[in-house]
Amino acid sequence: MANKARATISDVAKAAKTGKTSVSRYLNGEKHLLSDALLARIEQAIAELDYRPSLMARGLKRGRTRLIGLIIADITNPYSVHVLSGIEAACREQGFTPLVCNTNNEVDQELHYLDLLRSYQVEGIVVNAVGMREEGLNRLQQSALPMVLIDRKIPQFACDVVGLDNVQAATTATEHLIQQGFEALLFLSEPLGTVNTRRERLGAFQTTLARYPDISASNREVSLNDGARLDEVLRQFHYDNRGRCKAVICANGALTLQVARSLRRLGLNWGSDIGLLGFDELEWAELAGVGITTLKQPTWQIGYAAVEQVVRRINGSREPVRDQLFSGELIVRGSTGR
Repeated sequence: MANKARATISDVAKAAKTGKTSVSRYLNGEKHLLSDALLARIEQAIAELDYRPSLMARGLKRGRTRLIGLIIADITNPYSVHVLSGIEAACREQGFTPLVCNTNNEVDQELHYLDLLRSYQVEGIVVNAVGMREEGLNRLQQSALPMVLIDRKIPQFACDVVGLDNVQAATTATEHLIQQGFEALLFLSEPLGTVNTRRERLGAFQTTLARYPDISASNREVSLNDGARLDEVLRQFHYDNRGRCKAVICANGALTLQVARSLRRLGLNWGSDIGLLGFDELEWAELAGVGITTLKQPTWQIGYAAVEQVVRRINGSREPVRDQLFSGELIVRGSTGR
């Protein structure tokens, strides 16, 4: 059986024996302009036809859609999932509906979704740019919409940013390993490029260790999907520092998982053979061996704050562009125990 066509405002007007103007007044809350008899006929027609007004159409008529676009580079990233939870909560509280677009790190998709969001006339955009490539970020600058970036800055682009205080977090993580007596530290990240989060974390690691000349400090860049290269980096670090207490810091959760897998392949146990600390709290971190020490980000709060800020911009705030940074929390487990 074919689906019944959705009732229109014209259908309601015809059933109520009135014009579309009267039905529009009813829908827009101007019921005081209508007679009691007409009100009753319109209400009966709406009920019988199961009429549901298009919120999009009504919003466009008033110049408001109450839509916020959300562009996510990689929705499979646990960080992105937790941020999204905070975004959704803030949208509900502020009376907005999020339109979620997962670009899967594909530049063509990023362009497509930007055009799509413009066509839906979203009032603002929140960009969770973790993993987004430079080409996609550059396209964002061409949009005149109110925008907030999560955990990422774009060079020469004046835009509000909400995210982790990377310097504080990386300093806390590094000092923890120093206090635990580790004598050789390796900072592992994906290729730095112009990604400010990776550069800021590495910079704080290096600045902190500059005060401790007796501790060996090094850093390497490894692509997430290059297991052979990661194995070689970790094997060499372990060999070069044989007889010394050594530990690895991973710049994000996805890399922590790959490092854990690599250490297993190499037959090295975190907590006894080598120390391990990762950015981002992972659901499995407390279950893996003796547990993995993590630097937890307040992801829910970051997502919530991003929506609050973009709504302020939508409502006309002209305050200077700002970075809203949150502190991380060190969760100590057996992987950095001595």
